[in-house]
Amino acid sequence: MRFPFMLVAVLSLGVGIWAGWIRIGWAFPRPNPAWPGAHGVLMISGFLGPLIALERAVVGPRWSWAAPLLAALGSLTLLLGRPTAGSAFLFLGSAIVLTLFFGDAARRHPDPSIRVLGIGAALWGIGQAIWLVRGTPASAVPWWTAFLVLTILGERLELARLIPRGRGMAGLFGAGLACVLLGLALGEIQPMWGRRALGLGWLVLAAWLARYDIARRTVRQRGLVRYVAVCMLAGYAWLGISGALEWLPGEATAGPLYDARVHALLIGFVFSMIFGHALIIFPAVLRVRLPFSIAFYFPLAILHPSLLLRLAGDLGGWPDARRIGGLLNGLAILIFLLLIARALRAGRRAPSPNSA
Repeated sequence: MRFPFMLVAVLSLGVGIWAGWIRIGWAFPRPNPAWPGAHGVLMISGFLGPLIALERAVVGPRWSWAAPLLAALGSLTLLLGRPTAGSAFLFLGSAIVLTLFFGDAARRHPDPSIRVLGIGAALWGIGQAIWLVRGTPASAVPWWTAFLVLTILGERLELARLIPRGRGMAGLFGAGLACVLLGLALGEIQPMWGRRALGLGWLVLAAWLARYDIARRTVRQRGLVRYVAVCMLAGYAWLGISGALEWLPGEATAGPLYDARVHALLIGFVFSMIFGHALIIFPAVLRVRLPFSIAFYFPLAILHPSLLLRLAGDLGGWPDARRIGGLLNGLAILIFLLLIARALRAGRRAPSPNSA
């Protein structure tokens, strides 16, 4: 039951990467002319929507399975056609179920991390509602990116309990979250000031992660634990860079600066988190072993330099650097998926520890 949801998510990711390459200027075939325009929806709601909902459904009540089901159906509408109000409606339904799941979890187990996860799911839903009202997914992107960041932060906030708490821990996190929510709301009426408030939120939250996240300590260990920490710390740097870019004057919803801001966050931060968390989440969701290999550092070593190249092209006015950087961004993600598939296959073939 779990594999079909993950398959739809991975297909959305693959098509989203292909669509992104076309959008950035590569003359690749277009099996569906609508795919390039759906790049952002495919990468955020189409790929990560079903995965995040599935991660929660496997530990939740039966009704929570409606969240990955609706998200997967929304992804299929993108793969088979183009973004429509029907797609937004399905993703909105998934977001509502996911928000209700976290609301129920917070009622039974009051914890700040669960509340942050619930706020993130609600922001995803607000983004879908904005898409429905305005008829264009582009206006929902800030809300969707906030959903992804708060989902990651909620999980890291839970792990932060494993280290001693400083006096400013809760205050710094709360200040960053308040700036993010203010920036999203303000952006609907004053886009420039909304971007700056949002950017300040990313900077504050990056500082919180750098100060309090457990990755600062686990990076000194070895194997998988160290690899995950390296992914986390690299991602935190990109979150701060994204926040700083929000303060640069320039276009709000299109153009090279917009490309730099969005992809510093979504590729630099979000995919760094995915590279680290996938080796933990995939085995838990699919109930298979996933042996760690040093080869997982290879796509990580491609991802970050290529993103720097892409941003240099964006900010320096070098289209070729931007195109090459974007191509390598996608290749790094695809190589990572191939390594995951190889590791899952090796995990299935490996004898069980209890087989003796």
